[in-house]
Amino acid sequence: MSEKIELNKTVFDKNQYSQLVNTEFSSIGAPQTPQETLEDQPTIDDFFEMYNDLFYDIPEFGDINSHQYLIQKSSEYINFDPNNDEIEALQREIGELRTELLQEQQRNIELTTGVSSTTPTIGVGENTAGPNSGNVSSTPSSNTSNY
Repeated sequence: MSEKIELNKTVFDKNQYSQLVNTEFSSIGAPQTPQETLEDQPTIDDFFEMYNDLFYDIPEFGDINSHQYLIQKSSEYINFDPNNDEIEALQREIGELRTELLQEQQRNIELTTGVSSTTPTIGVGENTAGPNSGNVSSTPSSNTSNY
C-alpha cells in the first residue's frame, strides 16, 4: 500500500523575504512581558501583605512552601549563617579548656611522680584530636606475680 504525499514549498527571493520577515533585533534575552501582565504582578508591598495574611497558614517545616524553606532560601541568598559567631566562640572555649586540662594533667603527673616536665604549647582553637582521639595512652605496666 503506497500513499501519495504532496509537499509544497514556498520560496521567497531576497527582496520578498526582507519585506515579509522582520530581521531586526528588538531585544536580547527574555521576551518582553506585555504591560497588562506587569500590572497584574504583585508588588513587594503586596507580597509582604499577603505573607503577613498567610503567616499562620504556612507550615513551619518542610522542603518547600514552609517557613523553614523561606529561611533557608533567604539565608543562601544573603550568605547568612546565624550560628557562625557562636560556633567560633565555642571552638575558642574548647581550645582553652583543652589547654587547661592538659596543664592540670601535667601537674597531676608531676605531683604523683615527682618528675618535672615541660608542657607543649597548643594554640587556642587548635584541634588537638588525632587519629586516636578518645583513646587514653598509657605506659604498659607489668603486673606479674610469682607463685
